[in-house]
Amino acid sequence: MTNIPETGRTPRVQIRLVVIQILVLSLLGTLGGRLWYLQIREGDEYAKEASGNHVQQVVDPAVRGSILDARGVPLADNETRLVVSASRTDLLKMKDDGKAVLAKLAGVLGMTPKEVTEKVRLCDAKTPQPCWNGSPYQPIPITDEATAKQALQIRERAEDFPGITAEPQAVRRYAAPGKANTAQVLGYLSPVTDEEITKAQDTDSPYLRSDQVGRSGLERQYDKELRGKAGVTRYEVDNLGRVIGQAEADAAQPGSNLVTSIDARVQRVAEYELHQAMKTARKQFDKITGENYKADSGAVVVMEAKTGRIVSMASAPAYDPNAWVGGISAKDYKRLTGKDSNYPLLNRAIQGQSAPGSTFKVVSTAAAVEAGYEWDGGYPCTSSYSVGGQVFKNFEGENFGPISLGRALEVSCDTVFYGLADREWKKDGGINPKKGEPKDYFYKAAHQFGLGKETGVDLPNEVTGRIPDRRWKEAYWKANKDSWCKTGKKNGSYVEKIAYENCLEGNKMREGDSINYSIGQGDTLVTPIQEAMIYGALANGGTEYVPTIGKAIVSADGKTVQEIKPKVKARLPISPATHKGMDKALAGVVTSGTAAWKFQGWPQDKIELHAKTGTAEVYGKQTTSWLATYSKDYTIVMTISQAGTGSGASGEAVRNIYSALYGVQADGSIDHKKALLPTPQKTLPKIKADGSIAIPKIAKDPAKELRPGKKGVTPPGGQQVPGTAPTATTANQNTRRRRRGKGSRRMLT
Repeated sequence: MTNIPETGRTPRVQIRLVVIQILVLSLLGTLGGRLWYLQIREGDEYAKEASGNHVQQVVDPAVRGSILDARGVPLADNETRLVVSASRTDLLKMKDDGKAVLAKLAGVLGMTPKEVTEKVRLCDAKTPQPCWNGSPYQPIPITDEATAKQALQIRERAEDFPGITAEPQAVRRYAAPGKANTAQVLGYLSPVTDEEITKAQDTDSPYLRSDQVGRSGLERQYDKELRGKAGVTRYEVDNLGRVIGQAEADAAQPGSNLVTSIDARVQRVAEYELHQAMKTARKQFDKITGENYKADSGAVVVMEAKTGRIVSMASAPAYDPNAWVGGISAKDYKRLTGKDSNYPLLNRAIQGQSAPGSTFKVVSTAAAVEAGYEWDGGYPCTSSYSVGGQVFKNFEGENFGPISLGRALEVSCDTVFYGLADREWKKDGGINPKKGEPKDYFYKAAHQFGLGKETGVDLPNEVTGRIPDRRWKEAYWKANKDSWCKTGKKNGSYVEKIAYENCLEGNKMREGDSINYSIGQGDTLVTPIQEAMIYGALANGGTEYVPTIGKAIVSADGKTVQEIKPKVKARLPISPATHKGMDKALAGVVTSGTAAWKFQGWPQDKIELHAKTGTAEVYGKQTTSWLATYSKDYTIVMTISQAGTGSGASGEAVRNIYSALYGVQADGSIDHKKALLPTPQKTLPKIKADGSIAIPKIAKDPAKELRPGKKGVTPPGGQQVPGTAPTATTANQNTRRRRRGKGSRRMLT
């Protein structure tokens, strides 16, 4: 058998391999081409489409914690309202983008279709308010004032209102229990801004677009604790906004409650008495300006002397914080912030600053003792004090002869303090101080008392006041020198003369500056809260406490209670002997000094009061009334702008607040059953097992129910009341003004 070689098969195999290779290469080429087409040519378009498939958040807002008074009475809480909302996602699925549904809804709610449509449109740089600045994937509120009838119409005809819900929701409420407004202390809420969201995104308390945040007062100070944590449900959606799945959900955590040291009953009395004092002052005639007092603003602080806790803080003019709930209208915003509003949003207890007048003399007295002057020395209380031909008058030209520092406080003798401050100014080298640091006892004492800086009260935007020492004068002169030199004239008007002198030597401590400063005038500025801190320290033996309003933070379930303890700020720079002397002198102010005519018949043997009056001059305005007082339990400071003397404008109001606290009746007797707060509240409100707080009953208007009637005796015809020192009367409250001569160098304050 012959073997024949299979040479014919080899070409066939090769052909097959070539075909296979061609097919593989074709497939690879096709795939590569398609890949190039998808990734390169159409890559941007597909990436854009793919980016539409992402996760969206729907927010369930947390219930904001309540702000409670010391007894558990709500000052700010939440109320349930019927909120009608629209799902923008559902509306956009409709052929007309939901316009027909929104038009029907407008008819039910008594709104116009335009108003409803504007509510659901999204905010951007080109879209004005009203619009929605939250997530487009969560229900957008149309109104929070729906009636039960309107809500039922929507829910019973659900087929006519697809995408529309009507449900009860928690909305902020400022309760004003017993008409206790407490506006500036509480503050208000408004929607979070994009800038705030960005700033807080990496913190332990980030914001969501739906959040309402505190803008002032306690709402801002304790915003993190009150706000809680919103619940978030995350949905997977495609580029058309269609939900394709749920990723995860976090439940909302309600905010904690803030218990304050405010007593709503005392708050109402303080607000009422401040209002009445201002109202009464406007009926009194100012002989200096030839018109009635304007009494355009004021503040009062009631503070626990031994802890620094604020029992009441009122500021006038006031406003209704409920105006901000649900978004403030343009009309209301203008009314609260316009030029003619007198700025009711300001809390004048911590942001109103003015010259303290004679209430500052406790600082000057401490400085004099530190400088080596004997407490019982005989210091001349003359009717005037002359310096280089300039005459500085004592109040109403009074002359008590040689008196002690204590008596100088009691009768508020200006010329005693003029002389002491002038003598120290000369010892320090006068207008050109000696080499080295001058002693500056009077200025250093003010800083040691805590003036010229914040007290640290737990409220935002506290101002510092001002102590015009050498460092401040130098900085102020550098900042204003060019303006002074430009406008100043040697023989011009009073203001132009002052500008001329300031241009030449505004950086130097002049003799008139030191004289004025010693009685709380010139460029000195303090706030009511600073005064309360100082006089509270005098009441408790010399310890200054940081003023506080927050008393405890209580979790929503009541299981966690974080108490806010009183904090010591400093000790007054006075010895026990000096403190004892001041205490006695300030009690004398009430019994035989400048406030005696307003406190006649007060049970001083049972409830000893101490006081210091102040009548501060402000260039171009009427005098500011100051009255700083204390008992063993409380400090009360009241000030009213353009209202007259300290005792004349504020005396009766302050007395009435003490009467309400201790239950003092018109005849001077004490009814303990009618006392609102005879001793400070030490315990926290009772927390129930479910975390809620027991709420006590409160009178509809404690101020009117408990106000014991007018006290004090106004001397008829300006005559002195027997047994009291010569003092100002209602008719001649302000003769102190402009009697100290041009050497006083009064600046506009």
